[in-house]
Amino acid sequence: MTKDTPCIAVCMIDPKTKLCFGCGRTLPEIARWHAMDSAERLAVMALLPARMNQAGLTPIAASPRRT
Repeated sequence: MTKDTPCIAVCMIDPKTKLCFGCGRTLPEIARWHAMDSAERLAVMALLPARMNQAGLTPIAASPRRT
């Protein structure tokens, strides 16, 4: 994925925290992502590591791309 998104193509929502296991975003954030301006995206991305940590979630590593 690009640097403009925290998506690692592991899209699974934790039923308890409502956060994506791969990136830590909520479903509403994922849905609005392309409508957000760059500043809003950067603000959300800055929160993700602490959000995942606080929720007790370990990010799932991205699968290697096949060539």
